[in-house]
Amino acid sequence: MGIISNLKRDWTTLSGLRKLLANGADINPDSLNIVADDLEASVDKHKANVIFRFDGKIMTYGELDKLANRIANWAFDQGLRAGDAVALFMENRPEYVAVWYGLSKIGVISGLINHNLNGEGLAHCINIADAKAVIMGADQAGQIESAKPFLKADPSLWSLAADDPASQYLSAALAEQSDARPSRSHREHLRGKDICLYVYTSGTTGLPKAAKLTQSRTQGMMRTFSTPTHTGPRDRVYIPLPLYHGTGGICGVGIALTTGASIILRKRFSASNYWDDCADHGATVIVYIGELCRYLLNQPEHPKERAHQIRTGFGNGLRPEIWQQFLDRFNVPTLVEFYGSTEGNVSFLNFDGKVGAVGRIPKFLEKKFAHVAFVKFDIEAEEPVRDANGFCIKADDDEVGEVLGKIGDEARTRFEGYNDPEATKKKILSNVFEADDLWFRTGDLMKKDAEGYIYFVDRIGDTFRWKGENVATNEVGEALASIDGIAHANVYGVPIPGMDGKAGMAAITPDGTGIDFDTLYADLSARLPAYAVPIFIRVQKEAETTGTFKYRKVELVKEGFNPDNMADPVWFFDPQKGVYAPVTHDCYESILAGTYRF
Repeated sequence: MGIISNLKRDWTTLSGLRKLLANGADINPDSLNIVADDLEASVDKHKANVIFRFDGKIMTYGELDKLANRIANWAFDQGLRAGDAVALFMENRPEYVAVWYGLSKIGVISGLINHNLNGEGLAHCINIADAKAVIMGADQAGQIESAKPFLKADPSLWSLAADDPASQYLSAALAEQSDARPSRSHREHLRGKDICLYVYTSGTTGLPKAAKLTQSRTQGMMRTFSTPTHTGPRDRVYIPLPLYHGTGGICGVGIALTTGASIILRKRFSASNYWDDCADHGATVIVYIGELCRYLLNQPEHPKERAHQIRTGFGNGLRPEIWQQFLDRFNVPTLVEFYGSTEGNVSFLNFDGKVGAVGRIPKFLEKKFAHVAFVKFDIEAEEPVRDANGFCIKADDDEVGEVLGKIGDEARTRFEGYNDPEATKKKILSNVFEADDLWFRTGDLMKKDAEGYIYFVDRIGDTFRWKGENVATNEVGEALASIDGIAHANVYGVPIPGMDGKAGMAAITPDGTGIDFDTLYADLSARLPAYAVPIFIRVQKEAETTGTFKYRKVELVKEGFNPDNMADPVWFFDPQKGVYAPVTHDCYESILAGTYRF
């Protein structure tokens, strides 16, 4: 039975990979066929199909194409040409996709900027893209005003808001344009290796970086997930994720645009409205990221949470401890988990539904994935371990290591980097296995088991050392989230004067049912090794996350466990009492003085 089971898994992995490659995920960077060509071909095939269901209205593929044509013709009249960049700063709405699709028709690059930014952070994103214009939604007028003092250039400002005195009214300008397709001659010199979009990192550890997405990379992201999810023209894809992010805005939008499917688009994610949207609008495919699935599990039972037509979904960041629980509670047959960054050259896809795994490289496919390496890693130095000759050492089965991707000229091995050369340099590692070779650093710690299944462990910088042991924040977070009364847990390390390494600290969010601090340490000790149990617990009313549901840690680490730095209550493990106790000002001073020995 075990042999048959293994053969089935191997066949699923192999056939899935073959279909993926046949679908065009491995695209030639010198190809003449680029993103706008793909989308125009899809529009011509599915012109009468509905592409967007948004805010009580629908838009067909044909209507989307006409709006995109008006945008392309307007941009050309504005003097924008292939290779120029425009900052797209807009909330979720159908016009968002129409703008970057339209600009791509004449080869103009769109910078997809987080619509929550303002001030210096917003200006930074506009500056590093060297944007000649900024196209805004109806809600962004005040935000752009806060960024003006920090802008290095003077881009023209255009808005969907008719009453914004600081910008020009885009809708009126578009009304004067033809909805006929612009000549393909405007982009005929472009190839797959040319830039299509800038997609920004979330900025959890500093200002965002603009990752360069080539035409071929964008095509791959848009096409990849239609095969494992079996998406077709009759499907409806529910997207409550921000369109400025790769998973929702490119992969999610792409799975529909390349197959003739419809998108149920929501302005922003709402846990309380999620199942109403899915059931009422007939969603068949969902797209998730980060802690979205946990947010839904933490909601009270909803009458429509099983009364829907969802048959599959895809995304990344689904934690292993809630994976099966999500499938069972919400009657979702299967989810396709993947691993990959917007800019990186390493990606995995879970073809066979193995709970907890982000992908698989079985022995017979190792040559196909020779460009991927798992290397031994030094947590304290935050660098791969090197041998006597100065080369990296491959990690053993089930050993945690950093994942690297060899940089080459093929579509799947290219690393275009960022608009900032220094940021690009920091992501490249040389002399990995031979002199002068170049590898992309994912910044992620992962492990691969004997069957080839790959498991995400932690981000480099999140894992820390305490009591001479490596503490994986994800493992601790999972343990905390399994405790009654805790909805979310954000784990990080903080220094204690006079102590080696970093002590574990967790910012937790209660679910409203109450947390028993008298038993919390014992409960965690039953789930974790002694060195991994957090010393400090901070109680927050709401978890601090990015727009893509990634926990923010930088500010929390800076504030540490000093009660004077925050309004949130902080608890610490009192080794004399054996339980968690509140951190008062006197306790804090005693900890600094070394009174408590942890």
